[in-house]
Amino acid sequence: MTFHDISYKLKVKTGYFGFQKTVQKDILTDISGVMKPGLNAILGPTGSGKSSLLDILATRKDPRGLSGEILINGYPQPPHFKRMSGYVVQDDIVMGTLTVRENLEFSAALRLPSSMSSQEKKEIIDQIIVELDLTKVVDAKVGTQFTRGISGGEKKRVCIGLELITHPPILFLDEPTTGLDSSTANAVMELLKRMSVSGKTIIFSIHQPRYSIFRLFDSLTLLAAGKLVYHGLADKALPYFRSLGFVCEAYNNPADFFMDIINGDSTAVAANQGNPEGEVAIMLAQQYSRCAQYIKMKEELEEVSSENKKRKISYHLIPYSTSFCHQLKWVSKRTFKNLIGNPQNSTAQICITTVLGIVIGIMFASVKNDITGIQNRAGALFFLTTNQCLNSVTTVELFITEKRIFMHEYISGYYRVSAYFFSKIIADVIPMRTLPGIIFTCLNYFIIGFKPTAQAFFVMMITLILIAYAASSLSLAIATGQSISSVANLLINICFVFMILFSGLLVNITTIPPWLLWLQYFSITRYGLNALQINEFTGLNFCKGSTTGVNVTCITPSPFTICTGEDYLKIQGIDITPWGIWQNYLALVCMTIIFLTIAYMKLKLQKKYT
Repeated sequence: MTFHDISYKLKVKTGYFGFQKTVQKDILTDISGVMKPGLNAILGPTGSGKSSLLDILATRKDPRGLSGEILINGYPQPPHFKRMSGYVVQDDIVMGTLTVRENLEFSAALRLPSSMSSQEKKEIIDQIIVELDLTKVVDAKVGTQFTRGISGGEKKRVCIGLELITHPPILFLDEPTTGLDSSTANAVMELLKRMSVSGKTIIFSIHQPRYSIFRLFDSLTLLAAGKLVYHGLADKALPYFRSLGFVCEAYNNPADFFMDIINGDSTAVAANQGNPEGEVAIMLAQQYSRCAQYIKMKEELEEVSSENKKRKISYHLIPYSTSFCHQLKWVSKRTFKNLIGNPQNSTAQICITTVLGIVIGIMFASVKNDITGIQNRAGALFFLTTNQCLNSVTTVELFITEKRIFMHEYISGYYRVSAYFFSKIIADVIPMRTLPGIIFTCLNYFIIGFKPTAQAFFVMMITLILIAYAASSLSLAIATGQSISSVANLLINICFVFMILFSGLLVNITTIPPWLLWLQYFSITRYGLNALQINEFTGLNFCKGSTTGVNVTCITPSPFTICTGEDYLKIQGIDITPWGIWQNYLALVCMTIIFLTIAYMKLKLQKKYT
C-alpha cells in the first residue's frame, strides 16, 4: 500500500450561539509513505493524527476535507477494499452474549461467499481458533457488563479472529494494546508478528509501546501535530535521530525517547539546537522533508503514481458476499440469541409486566354495571393504554446500545442496513411488544370483569399489541441516530405526555380549543383508548336495577344519568359507528408504518464514517 500527499482538514465551530464561527483545523498535512508486508506501526502522542491516518488508509474516514491518493499494488483501492481488508477497532466490538465460536460463525456466514459450503467455513473457523489459541474458550461466552466472560486478551484475539475470517491481505488495528496488561499486550503483538511473517500487511496505531513490543516493528511512522517526522525501517529510526543530534541514552526505551523528542521534553531536546517550546514538531517535519531517505521515497512514490491518472480517493458502495434473505436470517438469529442471553432486559420486562398485570387486575377487580363501573372501566382501559406506551420506552436502547457494533459491521460489509433493521423488528421489537399485550389481556380481562365475549377479549388483545407497536415505532424514530439514551428518553416522554393529555379521558375532546384540537390526531393513546372503549362499552347498560348489564332498556332514564355504553361514548366524542373501531386501528397501523420508515431512513442516512 502506498499513500501520496494525504491531507485531512476539518471545519470546527467555535464560540457560543450567535457568536459561533467556523475555523479550519489541519489534522494531517502532506503525509506520504509505503506500507509493505510486515508490522507497520504508526506512533505519535495524543492528537498527532495517528488514528486519523489509520482510518484514512482503511477508507473509514469521512471523505470531506480529505485529499491525496492511496494505491494498492500501484492501483486505486478497489470497490471491495473494505471487504478484502480487516479492521480491528480500539474498543473490542463483539457480541458478548454469544460464545467465541458463535461470533466467528456469524462473521463467516456473512462475509464469506454463499457458494462456500458449511464444511469449508467450519474448517476456516477451526483454523483461526487454533491459530489464535482460543481452543480453551471456544464455547465460552465472551461476556457482557452483567455476565462474566473471557479475559481482555482473549477478547482482543476474538476481535482479530473476526477479521481474519476473510483471509485479508491487509489488516488494520487501532491501538491493539489499549486496556491490556503488559504481558497480554506483548502476547497480542507477538501473534501479529507471526501473522505478518506469512505475508500480511499489518498496519496499526499505537501510543507508547514497551521495548519488547517496539523491537517487533518492521516499519515505523512517527507523527507530530499531523506532520510526518519519520517514516521508514524501525531499526533505522535511532540512527536517523542521532544524525539530528538526538541521542538515546542507554537502557532508554526508543518509543519513549521518540515521544520525548516529539513532545519537546527538555532532556531530549537539550542536545539539539531546536526550540523546546512548541516548534519541535515543525522543525522535525522540515528536517525529515529534506533528508535523503524522504527524497528517495518521494521519487519512488511519484513513479508509482505516474502510472495512474491523478484522482481523488474513491469511496464506493459496499458490495456484499451474501443476499438480503441470508443476511436477514443470520442477523435475526443473532438478535434473538442476544435477547435470550440478556435476561436483565427480556425476562425482567416479562416479570414486571406479569406482576403489574396482577396488581392492576386486583385494583379494578369485578367492575359493576353502575356509575362506578363506568369510572373503573375507563380508568382501567386508560391505564392499560398508557402502560403500553410507557413500556415501549425500553425500545430506545435497541439501536443505541449496539450502535458501535452496527457501524463497524456495516462498514466492514457484513450486511445491508435493511437486513439489520428488519432483523431487529422481527426478532426483538415484535416479541417484546407482543408478549406484554397478551399477558395483560389474559391476566386482567377476567379479573376486572370486562365484557364476557370471545370477540371482545381478542379485540382488546389486538388493540394493546397495536398500541405497543405504534409507541415502540415512535421510540425508534426518535432514538435512532442518537448516541445518548437519556436525550432520547426525554424527547419520547415529552411526546407521550402530550399524547396522554389528548387521549380523551383527562380532558374531554369536545372541550379542547379549536386551535389545539389538531394535536389529537397525533395521539397514540387516543386511538388506542378509543378502540378499547368502543370494544368494552358498546352494548352495556348502567341503569339502576339492571341485571345483565348488556342490551337492557333503561327503566327510569334521567338527563343526568349515563344509561348505556353508547351514551358514555357519545359524551367522550367517540365515533360509535361500525367504522369507529376500524378507523382507530387504521390510524395505529399507519403511525407504526410512518414511524418505522422514519427510523429506517435515519439509520440509512446515519453517518457511516469515523
